[in-house]
Amino acid sequence: MEGTVLVALFLFVLLVVLSMLKSLLVAKPKHNLPPGPWTLPVIGNLHHLVTGPNIHHAMRRLARKHGPLMTLRLGEVPAMVVSSPEGAQEVLKTHDVTFADRHVNATCSAFTFGGNDVAFAPYGERWRQLRKICVLELLSAARVLSFRRIREEEVARFMEKLAAPPSAGTGAVVNLSKMISRFINDTFVRESVGSQSKYQEEYLDANDMAIRETFGLAVADLFPSLRLMKVLGTAPRKVLECRDRIQHIVEQVIQETKEAMDHGGDQSFVSVLLRLQKERSMPIPLDDNTIAALTFDMFAAGTETSSTTLNWCMTELVRNPWAMAKAQAEVREAFKGKSTINEEDLKGLSYVKLVIKEALRLHTPAPLLIPRKCRETCEVLGYDVPKGTVIFVNMWAICRDPKYWSHSEEFRPERFENSNLDYRGTNYEFLPFGAGRRICPGINLGVGNIELALASLLYHFDWKLPEGIEPKDVDVSEGAGLLVAYKKSSLMVHPVTRIPLADDV
Repeated sequence: MEGTVLVALFLFVLLVVLSMLKSLLVAKPKHNLPPGPWTLPVIGNLHHLVTGPNIHHAMRRLARKHGPLMTLRLGEVPAMVVSSPEGAQEVLKTHDVTFADRHVNATCSAFTFGGNDVAFAPYGERWRQLRKICVLELLSAARVLSFRRIREEEVARFMEKLAAPPSAGTGAVVNLSKMISRFINDTFVRESVGSQSKYQEEYLDANDMAIRETFGLAVADLFPSLRLMKVLGTAPRKVLECRDRIQHIVEQVIQETKEAMDHGGDQSFVSVLLRLQKERSMPIPLDDNTIAALTFDMFAAGTETSSTTLNWCMTELVRNPWAMAKAQAEVREAFKGKSTINEEDLKGLSYVKLVIKEALRLHTPAPLLIPRKCRETCEVLGYDVPKGTVIFVNMWAICRDPKYWSHSEEFRPERFENSNLDYRGTNYEFLPFGAGRRICPGINLGVGNIELALASLLYHFDWKLPEGIEPKDVDVSEGAGLLVAYKKSSLMVHPVTRIPLADDV
């Protein structure tokens, strides 16, 4: 124990000395930087961000004091935080190309084969080609529509599990958060590989562990110039282990998919990528590592944001019975007399879609979006942004700013009635999926995997809280994380079947 403490103390002193030497030896150009909180040697502003489990909360608190564009230093990493629609527009639109690179820290690099995927690949021709594959081949409107049968079948299975004893009619309470997560995972696995995979449990375990590791900042992320930290850092090492597990699984899935394609196959994400690989029609090589990275992008980004958003939708409806009643009245009137509903039925709904919008606003799934990096020095809101600066757009704070949202901390779907505000990248006070060149290309798929499930949950069931729990008591705190604002505690509820499923009629 004493030896561990001495090693930690030695490393800290070493970091202090190296940091001081670096600051003395490296001449820094003078810039008109935005204001920011006071810094400490070595760690910079980290002490301001560890006051709670959620970094985006701390960043909003600091921005209220220092302004909508704020300077931070995370270890030796220079950073700026954008906390206003005006700033977001300059970064994501006016200077979109300047900020088109992702910040790929040691943890993300370990997981994405050095930024080999579309989410973290550096801006350039290779990224453009990967993006083209995603937009035209994997996530086009036609491809999303082709998965309709999968979504309807998985929603039906989800509803059957909820309606089956002991969940229904016996007073049993279910962990709805866990069931939502499983439903979304099952749906995306089928969309990704075409069927339920025998490797699914192993893949989900490795994927979940890796994503949880990317939530925080490892030592190697904060001090990228020190190779020793990359060796000693536990997060990158754990992520590498997860990546290797996932790579092994994907290699087996790829081989099985190739064999299935020889007999007709299907049109899952993997089969589409393998077809492109075989045709060699792309101007960039599409090797198995790239296919593995793209598959992870589709699966990880889709499952986390979709399950998180659906979980928050149900949480807020349970907390606000008046909104629950209004949403249920809409779906039950629209689908009156039906034992099941399908995607075609959703066209006439309006309030349910407002519920999803409001959940995306109040509980922005990626609160800081995905951090960007400044490619060349430029000016934002009258301040200099030096090359290499990491940019955090605090969309969670912007979506709760009372300057732009009345009753900003309250769940009010009606705020979107008679409004042109949308989440597709043109309204800078509401960008849950980002904007510009690096906007999330999977909006249609992500929302599509939510809408039918939410409508079905509201149509078939009434929802009761455990005895002694009032709506106002339902926990809405977020788990500790950097990338995804997931619900900290599970939503425990009792589903009471109101409209029986087809098999129960």
